[in-house]
Amino acid sequence: MKKLPVILVFIATFCCCKNDDDNNTTNPIDQLPPATQTGENTFGCLLDGDPFLPGAGVNPLDCVYQFSNGGYYFTLQANREDENFNRIRLGCNTKDLEIQEGQTYELVENENGNATGKYFYATFINYTSSVFSGELTITKLDETNNIVSGTFFYDIEDQNGVVHEIREGRFDMRFSQ
Repeated sequence: MKKLPVILVFIATFCCCKNDDDNNTTNPIDQLPPATQTGENTFGCLLDGDPFLPGAGVNPLDCVYQFSNGGYYFTLQANREDENFNRIRLGCNTKDLEIQEGQTYELVENENGNATGKYFYATFINYTSSVFSGELTITKLDETNNIVSGTFFYDIEDQNGVVHEIREGRFDMRFSQ
């Protein structure tokens, strides 16, 4: 009779316990923040297939949308450090270009009237071009509550000629003016 409680404990342990390891995902996309539109101050994308999330320095995540000098300027950027403490910054900008909800903008040269993607590594910065480009889609723009949300992707070349793929980008930010 004493064996019955031991067997019950054994069965309960292996049949009823939750294994938290099953909740850890290895899919990089699942490691990105959800695509929301409520001003959650989130940013994430895949950089060459690996999750890129902000988390370095004084200002790891920043978003500005303002009218200045006769034009609209949008800046979204996220920073983190690599294993050697080099800063990596990814983001999207517009120069003298008003953004609108529901619109998609081609990420090309860093010139007036354009939207552009950027890649910063250590002290090097580069922007998208007509050769290495992408898209920025604004899914929400609430100028009353200063919320901007959207998606993006682009290819960009670094200082060594390596082309980086930025994919599955998403953001939900409260912007400053």
